[in-house]
Amino acid sequence: RWDLRPLPPRTRAAKNRRSRMTELLQTIQTMISSETDDLAQIERTLTDGYAQALELESEKLRLERRVNEIALRIGRGDATENARELASLAKSIDGKQGALARLRAQLAELRHYADRVRIGRS
Repeated sequence: RWDLRPLPPRTRAAKNRRSRMTELLQTIQTMISSETDDLAQIERTLTDGYAQALELESEKLRLERRVNEIALRIGRGDATENARELASLAKSIDGKQGALARLRAQLAELRHYADRVRIGRS
């Protein structure tokens, strides 16, 4: 069944986070491929990336707590509804984990690149 109301704020916020994540990953790739030597910009991007990683970790932890809550009540309520919610949460957790792994890999690459820029300045 379809709901004609606007998306709830959490859904809009999730789309904004995905957009920011995509933009951040593109920025990191562009910085490395263009061989920029602007260390201040590299450091800002690393800081933004670490902040994004913390946000993803926080969201993942919130989802994992919700899984635990549902698992505890599964015997007391509608098992079908709880199972659907568990499946949805598991999919979300998997997505967060994948995004976090991609981001961490890109941040590691950018951090190594920043080290090379620093060495080049010495």
